[in-house]
Amino acid sequence: MFEALVEEVRRAGGAAGRAHLVRRGHPDRMLAAAVRAGVLTRARRGWYSIWSPDDPRILALRIGGRLTGISAIRAWGGWVRRASRMHVATPVNASRLRCPRRRRVAFTDSPARNGVALHWTSAQHDRDTSTGVVTLLEALEVVCLVEPEEDAIAAIDWARRSGRVDALDLAALARRLPASRRRLVSASSGSCHSLPESLARTRLRATGLGVLEQVLLPDDPSPIDLLIEGSVALEVDGEEFHRERFYPDRAKDLAATRSGFHALRPAARHVFDEWPAVLEAIRAALTARGVRVPAPPSASRASGVDNSGRPRRARRRTRAVPRSMSPRPRRPPPIVLSR
Repeated sequence: MFEALVEEVRRAGGAAGRAHLVRRGHPDRMLAAAVRAGVLTRARRGWYSIWSPDDPRILALRIGGRLTGISAIRAWGGWVRRASRMHVATPVNASRLRCPRRRRVAFTDSPARNGVALHWTSAQHDRDTSTGVVTLLEALEVVCLVEPEEDAIAAIDWARRSGRVDALDLAALARRLPASRRRLVSASSGSCHSLPESLARTRLRATGLGVLEQVLLPDDPSPIDLLIEGSVALEVDGEEFHRERFYPDRAKDLAATRSGFHALRPAARHVFDEWPAVLEAIRAALTARGVRVPAPPSASRASGVDNSGRPRRARRRTRAVPRSMSPRPRRPPPIVLSR
C-alpha cells in the first residue's frame, strides 16, 4: 500500500517534505496513514522520514539541521573511538529549533540540549529533501576543528581507507582548515586497516618513534601492521575480525620473529583502555634490542605547565546561543552604491 511512498522518500535521501511528496502524488491523508501505520516517522512539522524514531539523523532533522562532525562519521559507519555529544549543523538563518526527542518542545527548553553541539553554517536549509547528514568534507572539517588530533586523524584514515576521498578531496580539506590543523591531513594514511591501528600509529609517532605501516615479510603473505624503529612488529587485534584468525596470526608472529623482529600483539582493548602498558612494553622491547628510545614527555609538560613554570591557559571554544561549538557566520556588510 505504501511501497511507492516509501520508495519516493528513499530516493529523496531518507527524508522529504510534505510539499515534495504531495507534488508527486502522495496526498496528506496518505502521509497521515503512513505515520499511523509506522511506515513513516514525522520528524517535525511538514517532514517525513523512513528512519526509526531513535535514528540520529532524524533527531538532527527534528532539531532543524543535519548531522556533522564525528556524529556524521559514526552515521556512515566510520571509525569513532567513543560516544560524544551529537553534533548538528544548523543554518545561520534557522529558527524554531526543536528538542531532538519531542518536536513540540523548543530546543532552548529541551532537557537534552546539553547533549547536542550546534555548528552554525552559512549553508542553506534543506528545502524539500534531506539525507540527514552533511557532506563528508564538511564533516571532516568539523572533526579536525573540535575533536582530539588522534580522533581526527582516525576519521581521515577511515575516509581514505573506504575510498570516500581521493587526493583532490584531501587537498580541498586542507584548504578549508586553518594552518595549525592542516598537519592532520598529512598525518593520515590510506594504508590503515582499523581504528586501534590508527590510534597506535598516531600515538607512537607523537612520542618520536619511527613507524612504518604494512611491512611485507619474506615468508608470510600478510604484512605487519606497524613496524616500530625497524625492530618491533606490532599487530593490533580486534575481537570482531581476528576471532577466526588464531592460527594465521600466530604464523605471522613466527614469521616476524624469523625475520629478526620482536613480535607484539596487543588487543584493541589494550590500545583503547591500557595504552600506557602497551607503550611501556614497546619501549622495553626496543631497549632490549639496543634501540635508543626517545624520552617520554616530562611531567610538567603533561600537567600543562611550560618551561617557565607558568600554567598554560586553555582557550575556550566560542559559544553561541543556543549552546554551540561554532560561532554564527557573520553576514557581509551591505554594499552602498555612491551616487
